[in-house]
Order: sequence, then C-alpha cells, then structure tokens
Amino acid sequence: MIRKLLMERVDYVIDEYTSRGQSGYSEKVKRKKESCQERHAEIVKVNAAGKVHRITPERNETRTILYDVHYKYLIKQGDLLYLEEEVENRSAVFYGDRIYEDSEIEIQYEENEGHEETQPFEEERVSYQYDRLSAVQYAERWWNSYNPAFKKFENDCTNYISQCLHAGDAPMRGYPTKGKGWWMRNQNWSYSWTVANSLRWYIPNSTMGLRGELVGDPQELKLGDVICYDFEGDGRFDHTTIVTGKDAAGMPLVNAHTFNSRMRYWNYEDSTAYTPDIQYRFFTIVDDR
Repeated sequence: MIRKLLMERVDYVIDEYTSRGQSGYSEKVKRKKESCQERHAEIVKVNAAGKVHRITPERNETRTILYDVHYKYLIKQGDLLYLEEEVENRSAVFYGDRIYEDSEIEIQYEENEGHEETQPFEEERVSYQYDRLSAVQYAERWWNSYNPAFKKFENDCTNYISQCLHAGDAPMRGYPTKGKGWWMRNQNWSYSWTVANSLRWYIPNSTMGLRGELVGDPQELKLGDVICYDFEGDGRFDHTTIVTGKDAAGMPLVNAHTFNSRMRYWNYEDSTAYTPDIQYRFFTIVDDR
C-alpha cells in the first residue's frame, strides 16, 4: 500500500510537468518550466520511477519512508531533442495508510572538510593531453552511481568531477600533502580533489598537470570543461559540474553528483539552491604539453 501511494505521488508530479496550465505547480516544477521557456525549450515528455530505500519501524502508527525518484525529461529546443535526467531524494511520513508529509530532502552542496585555497605543487613536469571524450564518457557512466575504486562522499560533487578529469588523463600530483596538488590515494585525498572551493582555486593557479583557464562566457566551454558555482555569492564556491553536451543555442549541459543529474542546463536556475546572488566560474581545461 505504501509503495502504491508513493507512486501515485510520482504520477502527480509528472502531470505537473506536462500540464499546460499553471495552477498547482510546486516551486521546483515552476522553476524548471520557466528555465526552459526562457531559452525557447519545452518539456514534451516526462518519465519517472520511484525506488524505496528505507522504511522505519512503525511507531504510534507513524513511519518514515526514504525514497528516490528518477526523472527523465525529453526536451525539445528548436530542431534539437535531448534527454535530461535527475534523481531526487525524498522523505515521506505516513500515519497509518495516509501520507502526512512528503518533501524533497534538502541538499547540502558545500563539502565541510578542507581548506579553500589548495596550493599548486611544484614537481617535475609531466606532459599530458586532456582526453575530453574519455572524461565525458566517464561522466556519463557514473552520473547516477559510484565507482567502487574511489571513496564515496555524502557531498560527492567535486569528488565525481575529479574522477572525470582524471579519466581524461589529468595526472594526480602532490601526495601525501592534503593542502597541495590534486590527488586521491590510499584512502586519502587532497582538499582540491573533494572540496568545491579548493578545486575552484586550484584549476586556474596550477602551473602543470591539471590546470585550466578562466573564460567569461559559458558558450566558450568545450566538452569536458568545468563550471564552479557559488550559490550565495559569498565568495565560497559550493558546487562543481562537468560539461557533457550543448543545447541548440550552444550553451553547456552538465553532469553532477550530490543531486545526481545529467545533461542539465548549466545555470541551475531550476535548483532550490539557486539565489539571485549566484556566481559562476567557467574553466576550460588546458593541455600540458
């Protein structure tokens, strides 16, 4: 019965996305539809599947269910059709066989561990050519799962992006100093590998190995490049994504962890974390040859 009721809630949200009217929209649905409209795109079809992860023991006829909803949005923009996906983590409280409360679990994008300014690590130069295709293929392979070869973090966005960059042949360096270089090894890691604000500072300041150049326009980014997000505009960056596609206007579509998503429009205006003070940094990865 509980699973049936949850799936009915999922169907209701699908109806909201595909409805032409405006009444009854949740804030999230409204934001996503407005974001599409601003770039002359339309959500033409939505598919969703729910998965229950945990049901707490009943207490005073009340129990809590933790579940995920995997959304797939078919988006049409001019002559382009593409599929955007995201996984929403939700919590529902049941009293008997009735839903008392159902809400999205708030996401904390900021990694709590680390120092914001990781220093470049000077050592013998190792030349490499960034393999953008391999980085994007890795991003697509693991956007909604976790490579067991690496440690998984509760706030996994920058760890995931670091793995994508490394899959593109960016060399690790700096071990074992956590505040220098960019690396993960022996169940240990540099701040720049896992902390959004540290990677934001490391990429443009590195002089060898993984490094990148700041560009002013997201249209300048290529597949495999990186976007950093400061949602509050307070100077401390909270989130990192990787470019895995382009829309009909040549704007980036990105993959990310924490709120697992793929081919999402780059500006995150449909996110509950978005604020009018948001700041972005656009980095194109530079070959070190």
